Amino acid sequence: MEPHQDNHPPLTRGMTLLFACACGIVIGNIYYAQPLLAAIAHSFGRAPTELGYLVTLTQLGYAASLLLIVPLGDAVNRHTLIVRLLMLNVVALVAVTFSTNFTMFVVANVAVGFVTCSTQLLVPFAASLADARSRGRAVGTVMSGLLLGILLARVAAGAIADGLGWRAVYGIAAAMVFVLTVVLAVKLPKDRRDARLDYAALMKSLVALVRAQPLIALRSTYGALVFACFSLLWTGLTFLLSQPPYSYSEGQIGLFGVVGAVGALAATSAGRLVDRGHGNAATGLFAAAVLASFALIAAGAHSLAALIAGILLLDVGVQGMHISNQSVIYALAGNARSRVTTIYLTSYFIGGALGSFAASVAYGIDGWRGVCVAGAALAGVLIVSWLASQRAGVRQVTQ
Repeated sequence: MEPHQDNHPPLTRGMTLLFACACGIVIGNIYYAQPLLAAIAHSFGRAPTELGYLVTLTQLGYAASLLLIVPLGDAVNRHTLIVRLLMLNVVALVAVTFSTNFTMFVVANVAVGFVTCSTQLLVPFAASLADARSRGRAVGTVMSGLLLGILLARVAAGAIADGLGWRAVYGIAAAMVFVLTVVLAVKLPKDRRDARLDYAALMKSLVALVRAQPLIALRSTYGALVFACFSLLWTGLTFLLSQPPYSYSEGQIGLFGVVGAVGALAATSAGRLVDRGHGNAATGLFAAAVLASFALIAAGAHSLAALIAGILLLDVGVQGMHISNQSVIYALAGNARSRVTTIYLTSYFIGGALGSFAASVAYGIDGWRGVCVAGAALAGVLIVSWLASQRAGVRQVTQ
C-alpha cells in the first residue's frame, strides 16, 4: 500500500465531502454564464452567439492557470496556495458583478477562470490523502462534487437571474466563495512542505512525465475529446432552447442542469471500476455512450423527450470517462499528482474551449443540426482513438 503523502492524516469521509463541496462551489463560477448568454448579451447590446466566445475565453483562462499554477501544488504549501487563490476568486467575481461595460465583463470573467484552478489543487490533494485501495473511490466522490457544481450552476444561475437579474448570480457566488475561503482556511489539512523544486524545473518535468508515462498523453487526449463534446452541447443548447419551438427563459434553460446532474452519479462508480481493474473496458463503454447520445440530441430539435434522454446519456458518458481517466493517471503519479493534473486538465479544458467555440461556429452555419454533426464527429474520433490504443497495446495501469 502506498503511504499517505507528506505525513498527512488519512482522508476521512467528512473531509472527502468537504473537498467535494468546495470543488462544486468554485467550479460553478465559470459556468454560470451558459444559461444567461441571451440575458447578458441583451444587457450589453451584443448578439447571443457572440457571447458563446465568452465561455471559450473563460475556459482558456482556466486552462492557462492549470498549466501555470497547478504544478506548484507539488512544490509549495497547498493550504496557503488554495486559500490565496480563493481570495482572488472573490475579487474577480465582485468585478464581474459590478462590470460597467462589456470589455470589463469579459476581462473579469477570464480572471475568474484563471483563479478557479484551486479546484484542481483540491482533487490531487484528496488523492494524496487517500490510500491506494480507496483512491479511485475518493477521487470519484470529489469529482462528483465538481461535476455536480458544473451542472447545478446552470440551474442556480437561471433561477436567480429570473428573479434578480444576472448580476445577482455573480454577487451571490462571491459571497459563497468568501465563506468557503474561511472554512477551508480552518479545516483544510495543513501542508508543512516548503518548495523542493524551482518553477523552471517543475515545468520541464511535465515533458519528462509524458515521456515516461505514454498513458498520461493518451488519457489526456481522451479527456480533451470528451470535454469538447460536453462543452459543445451545453453552449449550443442555450441557442436552441432560447429560440422557437422552445423559447425558454433563463430559469427554464438552467433547469436542464438537473438532467445533466444525474450523469455525475456515474463518477463514483467509474472510480470503483478502476479500483477493481476494469477501467479500460469502462472507457470504451463510456465513449460509446457519448457517440450514441448525439443521435438522441439531434432528434431533440423537435422532441423534448429525446433531448432530455440524449443529455442524460451524454453526461453519463462524459463524467464516467473523466473519472476513469483521472483514477488511472493518479495511480501512475505518486508525488507528481499536481503536475499530472496539469497535463491532463490543460488538455481537457483546451478541448472544452474548442468545443464551445465549435458550438458557436456550427450553430451559425447549420443551426442545431450543425452542432450535433460536430459533436458526433468528435465522439467518433474518441472511439477511433480508444480502438487504436487497444490494437497498439496501450493498456491501463492500475494500483
